[in-house]
Amino acid sequence: MPKAIRFHETGGPEVLKLENVEVGAPGPGEARVRHSRIAVNFIDIYFRTGRYPARLPSGLGSDAVGVVEAVGPGVADIRVGDRVGYLLGPQGAYSEVRVMPADVLIPLPAGISDSTASTLIMKGMTVQYLFRQVYPLKGGETILYHAAAGGVGLIACQWARAIGVTMIGTVSSDEKAALARASGCAHTIVYTRENVAERVRELTGGKGVPVVYDSVGKDTLQASLDSLALRGALVSNGTSSGPVVIDTMQLAARGSLWVTRPAMVHYATPRSHMLAMADELFALVLAGKIVSEPRQTFALADAGEAHRALESRATAGATVLVP
Repeated sequence: MPKAIRFHETGGPEVLKLENVEVGAPGPGEARVRHSRIAVNFIDIYFRTGRYPARLPSGLGSDAVGVVEAVGPGVADIRVGDRVGYLLGPQGAYSEVRVMPADVLIPLPAGISDSTASTLIMKGMTVQYLFRQVYPLKGGETILYHAAAGGVGLIACQWARAIGVTMIGTVSSDEKAALARASGCAHTIVYTRENVAERVRELTGGKGVPVVYDSVGKDTLQASLDSLALRGALVSNGTSSGPVVIDTMQLAARGSLWVTRPAMVHYATPRSHMLAMADELFALVLAGKIVSEPRQTFALADAGEAHRALESRATAGATVLVP
């Protein structure tokens, strides 16, 4: 019987249990996918801890790659044997095999391995919508990006370099600073010993940056606001350190700043839009402008250990589970 990680109560990594699950035939508009790699994302921790609501008991994970084993009636553009990835749909990617809505499946190009794809589907698509849609970068800008050595951050470093953007990235250590710079980050700030906003002002001749991409949240909010230029934009795309609370009077006082809290689902739908996003990402990978492989790998049964490593900031780059 197939196995999957499930949790019956919210809490720490210990609530994640490997269980036997029933997986039936796909119904109309569905496909059954056998996973080869499963991505671990910080949003998974939000569901596990209850920050994001889930109907318990629940599966976990929204991002995986694998092979289509069967398709249901009415599925036209996905076939048995196709290699696919996905990042939308119901929770439950932490599993050996599952049935999915076929319209969220993204066909993988022959030149991109399952290992590489497992680091790209959520993380690379996140960079696409942040850099190309939420605050579209044209090249020539100087930006601030928090957590530059994380799974999304290392792809952002490379994407910034590919389109001619000067990226200032925050990291927690010299080792992570070196990793970010090697990936294309022009300047790094080790936030554990440097004042982020002061360094940004130094690097920009006192002007600040037009946009800050901040997935950290509460702990970096003030540094993000203090780093922005007049009429600058804070893209708050995560809250790994806690929720963001903003006094809107601060936005006026600091130079008519604006703030957005984007969500992938609003940028990756309808399906045609999602596939176009993937095409742009895959083209950069196939051209050698983005190189991405998992830096930490855990067995599916050890999902709790993967969460502990991610929460403790012990990881760099992408973390994946192998069924």
